[in-house]
Amino acid sequence: MATSKANGPVPAAGKSGFRNQKQKQENRDESELLTVPDGWKEPAFSKEDNPRGLLEESSFATLFPKYREAYLKECWPLVQKALNEHHVNATLDLIEGSMTVCTTKKTFDPYIIIRARDLIKLLARSVSFEQAVRILQDDIACDIIKIGSLVRNKERFVKRRQRLIGPKGSTLKVRKVVLDTMKNIHPIYNIKTLMIKRELAKDSELRSQSWERFLPQFKHKNVNKRKEPKKKTVKKEYTPFPPPQPESQIDKELASGEYFLKASQKKRQKMEAIKAKQAEALTKRQEERNKAFIPPKEKPVLKPKEASTETKIDVAAIKEKVKKAKNKKLGALTAEEVKLKMEVDEKKKKKKK
Repeated sequence: MATSKANGPVPAAGKSGFRNQKQKQENRDESELLTVPDGWKEPAFSKEDNPRGLLEESSFATLFPKYREAYLKECWPLVQKALNEHHVNATLDLIEGSMTVCTTKKTFDPYIIIRARDLIKLLARSVSFEQAVRILQDDIACDIIKIGSLVRNKERFVKRRQRLIGPKGSTLKVRKVVLDTMKNIHPIYNIKTLMIKRELAKDSELRSQSWERFLPQFKHKNVNKRKEPKKKTVKKEYTPFPPPQPESQIDKELASGEYFLKASQKKRQKMEAIKAKQAEALTKRQEERNKAFIPPKEKPVLKPKEASTETKIDVAAIKEKVKKAKNKKLGALTAEEVKLKMEVDEKKKKKKK
């Protein structure tokens, strides 16, 4: 009985515990594989990785516009020096207006020719040498986006392209941002999402989770900004009848009788009409010249109106009043006031008696 129990089936609790331990170990192994340690960099491709070199030579060529010729002449020795470090030859053909890069027998990196091709493409597209030479590094890549055919209207194309130009003429480095900008989506929206993703990537717990709940959702609003025209055309009422046919030159001549005149008579009439117009022009010109000699109309001199008898001032009466005022002492009573005072004094005397 003891042996049968020992060799019997394992209990259910023991099985589940064993499975959980196994799953935890697998998850731990996967997390260790997915996570990249901080500061880790992929080792550079050296000559030891490919000691025998390349079997065949490969080359790329690209054309450049005429206005880039002067700049490329100046910086071409620097371009050759940078490519010779990677054992790549570079030639500048000013007659054809082209740049060519090709591998040599000493070239050991098979991907360096692709980077050299991108270098000459960037130089042909008005990128400075200091920025373009960085493409030869392993951790830097470029993407040339053709935006000329994305927008039909030239004014819209120029406005939207202006949003992409950053400080000191540098452009944004994300393809989606460029394409969305040409579709009238401002680059600030995409830049915001990139900044949020950068912050989320720093958190070890959120690396393996979905970031949709954290990213902003920008809805496109189609606002009608059509301006009303200054001059509104009023449609005429619809009539099924066509407009009357205008009179031809022959009809006008028939109506005036000129059609039946001879050529000499028509010529004479034309000359008379020309002379009449010239005479009218001469008279108008003479009238305009004579305007300078016509004296201006003078305003009539207004005579001063005589003072009416009612409003005349009596000077003699004023003089008499002034004399009386001079003779009169300050504070003296008038004749009526003196009489009243004398009457009051007499009444007081009678009362006392």
